[in-house]
Amino acid sequence: MPNYRIIVDLSDKRLYLLDGGKVIRSFPVGIGKLATQTPVGEYMIVNKEPNPGGPFGAYWLGLSKPHYGIHGTNDPSSIGKYVSHGCIRMYNEDVTWLAHTVPLQTPVTIRQ
Repeated sequence: MPNYRIIVDLSDKRLYLLDGGKVIRSFPVGIGKLATQTPVGEYMIVNKEPNPGGPFGAYWLGLSKPHYGIHGTNDPSSIGKYVSHGCIRMYNEDVTWLAHTVPLQTPVTIRQ
């Protein structure tokens, strides 16, 4: 049984998936802009929603901090930039893979 956790590193704009402390995948992400920064802290994935519509792309992974999540995008050119209102944006194929891989309650650490 995998022991997954997610680390979002804001300084390099990447999301890391770890299994038992070992990085198994790494993805580029778009993060919050200066006025609406991505909140640093310890959270959990509390819900998953395929095809949430609008700018959220193919999948929404809601965090235990209300109104924040890891989601796809309808603007792939935004990945790797400071663009969001605080959420973590991923390419649709990446967030879909992640959503099918990690269970609910997966810990998420967001760090500078």
